[in-house]
Amino acid sequence: MRYADAGVNIAVADEAKRRIAAMARKTFTRGVLAPIGGFGALFQLDSKRWREPILVSSADGVGTKLKIAFATGIHSTVGADILNHCINDILTQGAQPLFFLDYLAMGKIDARVVEQVIEGMSRAARHAGCALIGGETAEMPDFYPAGEYDLAGFIVGAVERKMQLDPRRVRPGDALLALPSSGLHTNGYSLARKLVFGVARLSPNTYVAEVSNKIGPELLKPHRAYWPLLKSILARGWVTTMAHITGGGITGNLPRALPANVQAVIDLGSWPVLPIFRYLARVGAIERDELLRTFNLGVGMILVVPAKHVSRVETELKRRREKFYLIGRIERAVRGKPRVIYGGKLGL
Repeated sequence: MRYADAGVNIAVADEAKRRIAAMARKTFTRGVLAPIGGFGALFQLDSKRWREPILVSSADGVGTKLKIAFATGIHSTVGADILNHCINDILTQGAQPLFFLDYLAMGKIDARVVEQVIEGMSRAARHAGCALIGGETAEMPDFYPAGEYDLAGFIVGAVERKMQLDPRRVRPGDALLALPSSGLHTNGYSLARKLVFGVARLSPNTYVAEVSNKIGPELLKPHRAYWPLLKSILARGWVTTMAHITGGGITGNLPRALPANVQAVIDLGSWPVLPIFRYLARVGAIERDELLRTFNLGVGMILVVPAKHVSRVETELKRRREKFYLIGRIERAVRGKPRVIYGGKLGL
């Protein structure tokens, strides 16, 4: 017998890897020291650029958003999703993305699908100045259903020690500025799929007037990367810390960027809730607090900004024609863990 008789076609895998290498090369930065294909990827920090660098790393997956990609046959957006999600995670500590590795596994290698995923990933990497430096493409017969795969990513970035964002520097009176999301990003899809395809019984091609889009493409809107927008603001030291609003919503993620003995006071009417979230809330009759700890509700990143720097940050965001919302402030709290307090009414 041959390996192919067990379901692993080395020739097909080699061709897929050749295509991956061609797309990855377009993302290489000066620090990349070796081509795709070795047992390990090599990257060298520029000693003239960095004085006292701290390496920052993160790993994540796309989650059940992949089910939407399987149903629609559109795979490039999830490739961008995984890279952008990881960029945002290390950005919360002020880190510049350096290089990224992916893990893509499927029961039977489909070169067309692989190429779509990596094309989206490499496009996002070029936009962020991040090198797609390596990874793993695995063919695992009998492990994944036909037409399905799993996708994960691993990122390494760097920040100068003196520029590292630090929750311990947060003070009462600091402002909370929110940057808008493009949609669900990569979180809340287990509930969203149950509502859309189970309760409402829609197909991916169903047009939903409330969101002015077909539901499949609406749910596939890519996760935004905020590094290109914020790198100049971070370089000036105008931000104390940040929270990437992922699974857990504002309720679960903002406290991760705060020290003990403070609370974040959020005005729920201070930003527009995206139509997709209003639609999901209606279909599922979801209570306010459940919405706030499940979805990002239109907020992708929250910046904690000292009062003296707020006008500077706002001016820079306006110069870049970026929407932003002043959604709250930091207040002193009784001794204990940081928490989020909501006021006002959610714009549903």
